[in-house]
Amino acid sequence: MARYEEIHVRGYAEFCQAVSERKGKDLFAYFCGDKDAEGTSWCPDCVRAEPILKGEMGHLPEGSVFIYCQVGERNYWKDPSNDFKRTLKLTGVPTLLRYGTPQKLVEEECFKAELIRMMFTED
Repeated sequence: MARYEEIHVRGYAEFCQAVSERKGKDLFAYFCGDKDAEGTSWCPDCVRAEPILKGEMGHLPEGSVFIYCQVGERNYWKDPSNDFKRTLKLTGVPTLLRYGTPQKLVEEECFKAELIRMMFTED
């Protein structure tokens, strides 16, 4: 039995739905560029960060929820008025955040296993 729940969503509406269905839980969200048929994101930093992130997921708190969200095609992401930028105040991908807190790792910070682990293990 996994210690945490992992959900995969695509786009802002699916993300909001996943969050609203899990109110009161400890939520972590990872945002990356959409993947192609081979599973490769258009965002090179996302490709680089993913194995590091996956390696730290064993440190997620018991009972927490990990939402893996693809933010859309590159053109959508580049639009400054997209929902992720406007509403969630995301500035780049990849971004890992502890939902509902100021804790956030952006772009190169997602390459650092110790920063990811710190976010997963801090109360």
